Amino acid sequence: MKSEDTPFEGGPMDGRVLPVLVGMTGHPPKTYRIPVPDPDGGPPTVLVYRRVPRPAGGKVFARWKYVHDPEGGARSRPRWPWSRPDATPGGKPDDADG
Repeated sequence: MKSEDTPFEGGPMDGRVLPVLVGMTGHPPKTYRIPVPDPDGGPPTVLVYRRVPRPAGGKVFARWKYVHDPEGGARSRPRWPWSRPDATPGGKPDDADG
């Protein structure tokens, strides 16, 4: 598999450059999740980084960079025309008047 050295900005990974696997299109994943184990044995903390285009100029070794997303954001999924919307309007599901 091919990888690309990608810089990280913000959060605990600020300033680090990691090799990130790229897909068939040559792009790294849109989100990069890093599980960090809890020292007390609790559930791991997950650091979430979002891929953004890197500004051109200078000595650029990657087209992308990852920026820390402290809220972790909801996972996006494909929005197909036949998919149901996430939020349902108020009222009973079988109520025709709403």
